[in-house]
This record gives sequence, structure tokens and C-alpha cells, in this order.
Amino acid sequence: METKSQGYLHGYTAEEQNRLYQQANFLETSVFESIDFSKSKRLLEVACGVGAQTEILLKRFPQIKIDGIDASQEQIRTAKNHLKSSIDNGQVTLTLGNAGQLPYQDHAFDSSFVCWFLEHVDRPIEILKEIRRVLEPRGIIYCTEVLNATFFLHPYSPATLQYWFHFNDHQWNLGGDPFVGAKLGNYLTEAGFTEVTTEAKIHHFDNRHPKMRKQMLDYWTQLLLSGTAQLLESQKVSEELVMQMREELELLKLAADSVFFYSAIQARALA
Repeated sequence: METKSQGYLHGYTAEEQNRLYQQANFLETSVFESIDFSKSKRLLEVACGVGAQTEILLKRFPQIKIDGIDASQEQIRTAKNHLKSSIDNGQVTLTLGNAGQLPYQDHAFDSSFVCWFLEHVDRPIEILKEIRRVLEPRGIIYCTEVLNATFFLHPYSPATLQYWFHFNDHQWNLGGDPFVGAKLGNYLTEAGFTEVTTEAKIHHFDNRHPKMRKQMLDYWTQLLLSGTAQLLESQKVSEELVMQMREELELLKLAADSVFFYSAIQARALA
């Protein structure tokens, strides 16, 4: 069963890989504030990418042995370099493979971590079923995923919103789902998980938090531009639109009353 999407919107450049490390660190508090793997011993990280989240998992839960799997040779190669000491001491094992056909025995893990992955695949339920297969009974899973329909900016930024539409539309056409976060409850339940809960991870910055607002706008600018090469190549956006978006984002950082809002969704469930 092939579950890999037709393409990856952000690409595999060195610049993009570095952005993933910055993203993981920037969003660490939001992603991990409700996650508890303190009783876990062996964890499966599906779509471990460059090892950015793996590093945070090791820092927060040093007792865990982590098996990471990813479908990209480029990402695995970078992750192996980044996590060399943890691999050498046996705490981390990285595998090139397909999340829809996990190369592990039934009930091999007591926990699983999935972050910013299901937005890139066309058969999320099949992947979640595979994860449940390799989890022990009542093994725990945390999934954190995007809900791109929640993105809001003030002052009104039409070029940015137009670009954002094409960003999401392109991801959809690649076989992904930029709105998957809202569906996690349904998907985990259909995959056979129980005690499914979801929590909105809200990022809302206005005049009360000007420093964080600027940091989020800087981060979000990098995120938006990470898709520019593919969007230009596919002719979904123009150089002019990209330039207008950049100008709007810079103005947002200067506006006295600017507002940024976005919400991701995090789900917790038991196998």
C-alpha cells in the first residue's frame, strides 16, 4: 500500500531542512506543553524528518528509546548526522520506510508521536491503523496537525491570503490535506483508537504580545516562502504576488494594531 503523497510542498533543500529545526524549537512549548511520555520506554516517531522533533523528545523524555521512520532518504541522511551521538549510544534508531507499511512487529511500542505529517499524505487512516498495530494495547499516541483554515491577519492582507489559498490548494493537489487537524478525532476513532481527545493549539498575538507577534510573523514568513519555488514552478502564483505578500508581511510587523491568529490541533488517544 503506497501512502506517500505525490510530492512534498516544502522541498528538501538545505535551507528547508534548517527551517525545520528552527520551526521545532520555535513551536516546542506549544507542541509539547500537553504531551506526557514520562512513562514511555519505546516510542515510534512516524515521519521523523530531519530529527528536529526527535531531539526535543530526547531532551524532554531522556528515558525513551526512539525508533524514527521517514520516507525521504534526504531527511534520514540529515537526521542521522544530527542525531549521531544518540544513534551511537543506541537510544535512537532511524529507518527509511513507508508509514503505510511499518517494518515493525505487532505491539512493538508503548507510544507514538506524529507531528506535521498527516497533512502530507492521502491515506491518513491507513497510516493510523498501522501505528495502532505496532502499539501495545492502551499504548498512547499524540498527533499534532495543521488546520490552515484558521489563519487570520489584520490589517487585511489580500496578497498573503491569495497566496495562502494557492499554498493550500497545491498541497491538496499533491495528495495532502491542509485541514487534517479538524478531522483527527474522526480518523483516530475510525482507525480503532479509544479515549480520543483533541485540543486546539491557539496562536493569537496582538498588542498585548508585540514581541511574540513579531517572532510569529517572522516564522510565518519563512513558512509561506518555503512553498514559493513549487508554487512559482506550477504557475499558481506570480513573482508579483510573492513580492506583494512580502510587503504585506513587513507592514504587519510595523502596524500598531496588527493581529495574528492560527490554530493547530493536537489529539491524544489510546490503542
